This record gives sequence, C-alpha cells and structure tokens, in this order.
Amino acid sequence: MLDFLHRETIPGPQVMAALSQPAAAAPPRPYKPLFSVLATLIVVIAAIWLAVLAWHRYDATPWTRDARVRAYAVAVAPQISGPIVSVAVHANQIVHKGEVLMRIDPADFINAVAEAQAALASDEAIARMKAADASRRARLPSIAVSAESQGNTAAAAAAAEAAVAGDKARLAQALLNLKRTVVHAPVTGTITNLTLHAGDYAHAGTPAITLVDEHDIWVTAYFEETELPMIHPGAAATIRLLADPDQVLHGTVQGIGRGISVTDAQNSAGGLPVVNPVYSWVRLSQRIPVHIALGRVPADLFLAAGMTATVRIVPHRAHR
Repeated sequence: MLDFLHRETIPGPQVMAALSQPAAAAPPRPYKPLFSVLATLIVVIAAIWLAVLAWHRYDATPWTRDARVRAYAVAVAPQISGPIVSVAVHANQIVHKGEVLMRIDPADFINAVAEAQAALASDEAIARMKAADASRRARLPSIAVSAESQGNTAAAAAAAEAAVAGDKARLAQALLNLKRTVVHAPVTGTITNLTLHAGDYAHAGTPAITLVDEHDIWVTAYFEETELPMIHPGAAATIRLLADPDQVLHGTVQGIGRGISVTDAQNSAGGLPVVNPVYSWVRLSQRIPVHIALGRVPADLFLAAGMTATVRIVPHRAHR
C-alpha cells in the first residue's frame, strides 16, 4: 500500500519534461504603445501649458516688487512764536481734524490785545472830536471861517477815521494771534516722530508736529521702462504687502510719472555737463514711478507709509 502511494506521488518522465520546458511568453498587449504615447502627449501639453502660464505671469503682465506705500505727511507749524506750555498729544496717537495739539503761552498776546483795544478807544475818541469840529466848521459862514480852515478840519477828521480803521485791523490781528496760541490738527491722522515737549520754544513757520494723513494713502510702484507700454491709467492692479502677503489689495493706476532724476543732466562746478561713461553692451532699463490709488482697505489692516509691496498690473481691464 505504501509502495503504491509512493509511486503515485512521483511524477513521470513526461511530466518532468513538460515542467523543464520554458513557459510560453504572454501575447503582446496592443494598447500599451498607445498608452505610452498618450501619457507622453499629456506630459508635453501640461509642460507647455505651465510654460505659457509662467510667461503670461512674469512677462505678459507687468509686475514689480519695488513698490512703497505712500501717504501725505503734514508738517504742522505754529503761526506765532512763543514758549510751549503744554503738548496735548503723544507719539503714534490718532487725532481727528480740529483736536488740540499744543498750546503756546498766551500772556504776551493777551497784552497785545489789551494794548490794541486801548489804542482803538483813544483814536475813536479823537476821531469823534475831530469829526464834530469839522461838522461845526462846515456849518459856519465864509465870513467866520475860511475855506482853508474848513478843508483842514475835514482832512483831520478823515485822518482820525483812518487811524481808527488801522486800530481795528491791529486789534483783529492781535485777537487772531491770541487764537493761534492753541494749535489744532489740520487733518485726521497719526502723530509720528514726536519730539516736542512742554517748555520748548515754538518758532513761527517751523514744523513742530508731523501728522500722517490716514485718508489719503496710495502706492507708488516702480516699473521698468520696457513695461510701460502695457500700463495705462485706469488699469486694475493687485497689491500684496510684504508684511501680510496673504492679504490682497486692489487698486487702480492713476498716473505714470513723467520724469526721474538723470545724473547726466547735472552740471559740474565749472558749468560743464557731467557725462558718465556708458558701456554699449550693457543697457539698464530705468524704473519709472506709477501712482496707484487704493480701493477699499480692510479696517483691521495696518498700513504705514514706506511699507514694501508687490504690485501686479492687470492689462485691458479697469478696476471697479
């Protein structure tokens, strides 16, 4: 029985020969070359599409990283001179138009008002007296008073009236100077670079406080001159701040600068033009400033004059 089982489990010579022959190759798949071609075409098309997008992004649409946030800096200068008795603001404070910034000692100006009032009262009394005298002489007959005397009294009365008018003007100026001892904010903005302190002396016409106007902020972008043909007033622009690149601002091209400083246009001490050497194989395109008005700015976005931004122009489409 065991011998029979042993004989049944051992393969015969025919089976061993069949096993020793190599397996037949699988028939070729007819769709494999087609798949390879399609995959290659898809990769090529995708590469061309990406190349076109990159070209359109970096060459067809003007863009620059050389842009700055700009704002008007209002230099507040007192219109009178005098010692400062108080400064009502502090650095980086937001103030509204009309708020008090500082006060100048009013003592001298109060005295000037009193002096002008006294001079006016005196000249008004003299004018009334001379006017009455001229009126009285004008009613007298020619036998009692000469025509020359009548003319002289009338002229004296007119001069007295002119003196009164001058006193009134000086009083008005004294009152105006007294009012100017309190300096108000001319615009709504932020106090910046404040170094003023009580006890300092204010000089008329000399800036004392600087305000950055928060209602008039724009972006100046410097584009290469070769890109200017693609930039037109009214074109839309996107702005990304270096401080917050995820925040996209929108703006409109308001205008293109019409000139920049040229070194060759300067004159030397001898009056001759300064001409720098130029290498003909190196031509550097100049950068021209482009004024971009900002659209709606989020209330929580911090903007400061001088911040760096990246600007991209959207040609042939006006920003709404």
